[in-house]
Amino acid sequence: MDFPLLIEILGTLFLIAYVVLAAKENIWCWLMGIIGSALNIYLFWVCSKLYSEAILSLYYVVTGIIGWVLWKSPKKKIPVIKVSLTAHVVFVIFGIALSFGFYLIVTNVFIDAARPLLDSFTTVFGFLVTLITIKKWISSWVYWIVIDVVTAYMYWSQSLNIYSGLMILYTILAIYGYIEWKKSKPQKVELKKLIFN
Repeated sequence: MDFPLLIEILGTLFLIAYVVLAAKENIWCWLMGIIGSALNIYLFWVCSKLYSEAILSLYYVVTGIIGWVLWKSPKKKIPVIKVSLTAHVVFVIFGIALSFGFYLIVTNVFIDAARPLLDSFTTVFGFLVTLITIKKWISSWVYWIVIDVVTAYMYWSQSLNIYSGLMILYTILAIYGYIEWKKSKPQKVELKKLIFN
Protein backbone atom coordinates (compact mmCIF):
# COMPACT_ATOMS: atom_id res chain seq x y z
CA MET A 1 0.00 0.00 0.00
CA ASP A 2 1.44 3.38 -0.96
CA PHE A 3 1.74 6.16 1.61
CA PRO A 4 -0.87 8.59 0.14
CA LEU A 5 -3.45 5.78 0.06
CA LEU A 6 -2.73 4.95 3.71
CA ILE A 7 -3.17 8.64 4.65
CA GLU A 8 -6.43 8.74 2.68
CA ILE A 9 -7.79 5.65 4.47
CA LEU A 10 -6.79 6.86 7.95
CA GLY A 11 -8.16 10.34 7.27
CA THR A 12 -11.41 8.77 6.10
CA LEU A 13 -11.82 6.72 9.29
CA PHE A 14 -11.18 9.68 11.59
CA LEU A 15 -13.54 11.92 9.62
CA ILE A 16 -16.34 9.36 9.65
CA ALA A 17 -15.95 9.20 13.43
CA TYR A 18 -16.12 13.02 13.51
CA VAL A 19 -19.46 13.22 11.69
CA VAL A 20 -21.09 10.38 13.67
CA LEU A 21 -20.02 11.93 16.99
CA ALA A 22 -21.06 15.44 15.87
CA ALA A 23 -24.53 14.12 15.02
CA LYS A 24 -24.72 12.84 18.61
CA GLU A 25 -23.47 16.22 19.94
CA ASN A 26 -20.51 14.37 21.45
CA ILE A 27 -17.53 16.62 22.20
CA TRP A 28 -15.05 13.93 21.06
CA CYS A 29 -16.10 14.70 17.50
CA TRP A 30 -13.71 17.64 17.54
CA LEU A 31 -10.64 15.49 18.34
CA MET A 32 -11.52 13.05 15.54
CA GLY A 33 -11.95 15.99 13.15
CA ILE A 34 -8.62 17.51 14.16
CA ILE A 35 -6.71 14.27 13.50
CA GLY A 36 -8.51 13.54 10.21
CA SER A 37 -8.00 17.11 8.99
CA ALA A 38 -4.30 17.07 9.90
CA LEU A 39 -3.86 13.98 7.72
CA ASN A 40 -5.72 15.72 4.89
CA ILE A 41 -3.36 18.68 4.85
CA TYR A 42 -0.58 16.43 3.56
CA LEU A 43 -2.83 14.53 1.15
CA PHE A 44 -4.34 17.60 -0.50
CA TRP A 45 -1.26 19.84 -0.61
CA VAL A 46 1.42 17.33 -1.60
CA CYS A 47 -0.44 14.59 -3.45
CA SER A 48 -3.44 16.23 -5.15
CA LYS A 49 -2.62 19.93 -5.56
CA LEU A 50 -6.06 20.83 -4.21
CA TYR A 51 -4.59 23.78 -2.35
CA SER A 52 -7.89 25.26 -1.23
CA GLU A 53 -8.85 21.91 0.27
CA ALA A 54 -5.51 21.78 2.10
CA ILE A 55 -6.12 25.27 3.49
CA LEU A 56 -9.63 24.20 4.46
CA SER A 57 -8.19 21.19 6.31
CA LEU A 58 -5.84 23.49 8.24
CA TYR A 59 -8.85 25.63 9.11
CA TYR A 60 -10.70 22.50 10.31
CA VAL A 61 -7.82 21.76 12.69
CA VAL A 62 -8.11 25.28 14.15
CA THR A 63 -11.92 25.23 14.33
CA GLY A 64 -11.76 21.76 15.84
CA ILE A 65 -9.87 23.28 18.75
CA ILE A 66 -12.41 26.12 18.98
CA GLY A 67 -15.31 23.67 18.82
CA TRP A 68 -13.78 21.58 21.59
CA VAL A 69 -13.36 24.63 23.84
CA LEU A 70 -16.88 25.99 23.22
CA TRP A 71 -18.66 22.66 23.58
CA LYS A 72 -16.65 21.88 26.73
CA SER A 73 -17.59 25.17 28.41
CA PRO A 74 -19.13 24.40 31.83
CA LYS A 75 -21.18 27.64 31.73
CA LYS A 76 -23.94 26.35 29.49
CA LYS A 77 -24.67 23.78 26.84
CA ILE A 78 -25.03 25.29 23.37
CA PRO A 79 -28.62 24.65 22.18
CA VAL A 80 -29.51 23.57 18.64
CA ILE A 81 -31.06 26.57 16.87
CA LYS A 82 -33.22 27.28 13.83
CA VAL A 83 -32.46 30.57 12.05
CA SER A 84 -34.67 32.80 9.91
CA LEU A 85 -34.81 32.82 6.10
CA THR A 86 -33.20 36.28 6.18
CA ALA A 87 -30.20 34.84 8.01
CA HIS A 88 -29.84 32.17 5.31
CA VAL A 89 -30.04 34.71 2.48
CA VAL A 90 -27.33 36.84 4.11
CA PHE A 91 -25.23 33.74 4.77
CA VAL A 92 -25.44 32.47 1.16
CA ILE A 93 -24.77 35.88 -0.46
CA PHE A 94 -21.79 36.41 1.84
CA GLY A 95 -20.49 32.92 0.99
CA ILE A 96 -20.82 33.45 -2.77
CA ALA A 97 -18.99 36.79 -2.62
CA LEU A 98 -16.16 35.29 -0.56
CA SER A 99 -15.97 32.28 -2.90
CA PHE A 100 -15.37 34.45 -5.96
CA GLY A 101 -12.78 36.49 -4.07
CA PHE A 102 -11.00 33.32 -2.94
CA TYR A 103 -11.12 31.97 -6.52
CA LEU A 104 -9.26 35.06 -7.76
CA ILE A 105 -6.58 34.58 -5.10
CA VAL A 106 -6.18 30.86 -5.79
CA THR A 107 -5.89 31.26 -9.57
CA ASN A 108 -3.25 33.97 -9.18
CA VAL A 109 -1.16 32.22 -6.53
CA PHE A 110 -1.42 28.56 -7.60
CA ILE A 111 -1.26 28.38 -11.40
CA ASP A 112 -1.46 24.57 -11.34
CA ALA A 113 -4.59 24.46 -9.14
CA ALA A 114 -7.09 21.77 -10.09
CA ARG A 115 -10.75 22.85 -10.43
CA PRO A 116 -10.11 26.25 -8.79
CA LEU A 117 -13.68 27.64 -8.99
CA LEU A 118 -15.34 24.53 -7.58
CA ASP A 119 -12.55 24.13 -5.03
CA SER A 120 -12.97 27.76 -3.93
CA PHE A 121 -16.73 27.39 -3.42
CA THR A 122 -16.47 24.16 -1.42
CA THR A 123 -13.63 25.64 0.62
CA VAL A 124 -15.32 28.93 1.50
CA PHE A 125 -18.64 27.31 2.32
CA GLY A 126 -16.74 24.67 4.30
CA PHE A 127 -15.20 27.52 6.33
CA LEU A 128 -18.56 29.16 6.95
CA VAL A 129 -20.60 26.02 7.60
CA THR A 130 -18.05 24.80 10.15
CA LEU A 131 -18.71 27.99 12.13
CA ILE A 132 -22.47 27.49 12.10
CA THR A 133 -21.99 23.85 13.05
CA ILE A 134 -20.05 24.98 16.13
CA LYS A 135 -22.99 27.32 16.90
CA LYS A 136 -25.38 24.38 16.30
CA TRP A 137 -27.51 25.77 13.47
CA ILE A 138 -29.68 22.78 12.53
CA SER A 139 -29.49 23.97 8.91
CA SER A 140 -25.73 23.43 8.94
CA TRP A 141 -26.50 19.79 8.09
CA VAL A 142 -28.42 20.87 4.96
CA TYR A 143 -25.46 22.98 3.84
CA TRP A 144 -23.16 19.99 4.48
CA ILE A 145 -25.32 17.82 2.23
CA VAL A 146 -24.83 20.25 -0.69
CA ILE A 147 -21.10 20.69 0.00
CA ASP A 148 -20.57 16.94 0.30
CA VAL A 149 -22.29 16.14 -3.00
CA VAL A 150 -20.28 18.79 -4.89
CA THR A 151 -17.04 17.76 -3.19
CA ALA A 152 -17.68 14.09 -4.04
CA TYR A 153 -17.73 15.04 -7.71
CA MET A 154 -14.58 17.16 -7.38
CA TYR A 155 -12.64 14.40 -5.62
CA TRP A 156 -13.79 11.81 -8.16
CA SER A 157 -12.52 14.05 -10.97
CA GLN A 158 -9.09 14.12 -9.25
CA SER A 159 -9.00 10.30 -8.78
CA LEU A 160 -9.44 10.58 -5.02
CA ASN A 161 -11.94 7.75 -5.15
CA ILE A 162 -11.90 6.85 -1.45
CA TYR A 163 -12.53 10.47 -0.48
CA SER A 164 -15.24 10.73 -3.11
CA GLY A 165 -16.92 7.73 -1.47
CA LEU A 166 -16.39 9.38 1.91
CA MET A 167 -18.28 12.46 0.71
CA ILE A 168 -21.21 10.26 -0.36
CA LEU A 169 -21.14 8.64 3.09
CA TYR A 170 -20.95 12.16 4.60
CA THR A 171 -24.09 13.07 2.67
CA ILE A 172 -25.93 10.18 4.30
CA LEU A 173 -24.47 11.03 7.72
CA ALA A 174 -25.48 14.68 7.30
CA ILE A 175 -29.08 13.53 6.81
CA TYR A 176 -28.67 11.47 9.99
CA GLY A 177 -27.17 14.49 11.80
CA TYR A 178 -30.11 16.66 10.79
CA ILE A 179 -32.59 14.07 12.09
CA GLU A 180 -30.68 13.72 15.39
CA TRP A 181 -30.44 17.48 15.99
CA LYS A 182 -34.13 17.95 15.09
CA LYS A 183 -35.03 15.66 18.03
CA SER A 184 -33.72 18.33 20.42
CA LYS A 185 -36.47 20.73 19.25
CA PRO A 186 -34.34 23.63 17.91
CA GLN A 187 -34.98 27.12 19.26
CA LYS A 188 -35.91 29.81 16.69
CA VAL A 189 -33.38 32.66 16.60
CA GLU A 190 -33.71 35.91 14.59
CA LEU A 191 -30.87 37.49 12.56
CA LYS A 192 -30.49 40.43 14.97
CA LYS A 193 -29.84 38.08 17.90
CA LEU A 194 -27.33 36.07 15.83
CA ILE A 195 -25.33 39.19 14.98
CA PHE A 196 -25.27 40.73 18.43
CA ASN A 197 -24.97 37.56 20.53
